[in-house]
Amino acid sequence: MLPHKAPSSEELIYFPYWRFKGLLFACVPQGIMNKFMDSSHQAVASNFFPASVGLRSQALKLQFVTPETPGRFLEPTLSLKKVLEIFDSRYTVTLDGPVYTHANIGETVSMLYSPFYVNKKMYDAVLNQPISAPLEDESIIDTLKGGAPHWKIQFLPTLCPDCGWDLDGERDSLVLFCKNCNSVWMPLKSKMKKINFAHISSLSDNIIYLPFWRIKANITGFQLDSYADLVKAANLPFAVQPQWHEDIFRFWALAFKVRPRVFVRLANNMTLAQPRDKMVNTIPKGRLHPVTLPLSEAAESLIINLAGFVKPAKAFYPQLDDIKIEPQSFLLVYVPFEVHHHEFIQPDYNLTVNKNMLTLSGNL
Repeated sequence: MLPHKAPSSEELIYFPYWRFKGLLFACVPQGIMNKFMDSSHQAVASNFFPASVGLRSQALKLQFVTPETPGRFLEPTLSLKKVLEIFDSRYTVTLDGPVYTHANIGETVSMLYSPFYVNKKMYDAVLNQPISAPLEDESIIDTLKGGAPHWKIQFLPTLCPDCGWDLDGERDSLVLFCKNCNSVWMPLKSKMKKINFAHISSLSDNIIYLPFWRIKANITGFQLDSYADLVKAANLPFAVQPQWHEDIFRFWALAFKVRPRVFVRLANNMTLAQPRDKMVNTIPKGRLHPVTLPLSEAAESLIINLAGFVKPAKAFYPQLDDIKIEPQSFLLVYVPFEVHHHEFIQPDYNLTVNKNMLTLSGNL
């Protein structure tokens, strides 16, 4: 919820807003367009309250709502699915030409409550200023359903479910490590779930391991089962070898957040590289970049990843609406990058990540 400056004698009304933070990608005739969005929209259709909170969600310090928070919290009536459609339309309406496909990636969707009160007029309690003319009937606000908050923050113990050891991880990481029994865990609802992981070894000393999701998916509407299919689809300058028909194709998606303009490039380059290095199923010794992009969001990015490397693009884009990608299995892979002054470099796959392009989850 947003902070307020209302007099203590006033009863606060907290109006709900859906807030979306994330990367929006759209495939149009000109290519793959992207935009970072941090927007809010009413979770209850009402003419009495502002349509959004504007920049307040970014500029003001937010607080968690607890059962002890005084005030009347209005119940949301607009579904998450509907509001995401609204956010999508805000972006796609600005684009030229048809939108062949789009995706929301790295999204953080939350419910934000803004405080108001009624004293002959409707007051914005954040600024303690009126935002309406005198109301003819103040009781109209009472027709909106609401009441005291009935939810609370829940905590999970960061102890390894297998051996009871303390789990390690950065404060913004979505996965935690147990270095005692060599396991990796991801919070899922009310418990920790063990996930499959591996890393690619490196002989260099000054390295950082960046996390990627390697995803095997079922693709309908387009032939992409093997490395040979990838060579043909991406028009790579190689003569297809017989054994490549046996090499299973897998998507590689980022498990960390970067600026929009490099997101697709990195995912494309890793997918085209199809690393075949021997992978070690142990936690690597060295610096690990936190996993800040969940598997669910990585799965959403696969159609944009596909659109980024298939050639020729103009002939392929109109087919995107008929292609379905269903993830079947995944592996969290830590890939070693050499640490240089301004960038991280992976020489085997010709990848470079500028340090300034990396973003912490708190900034997205």
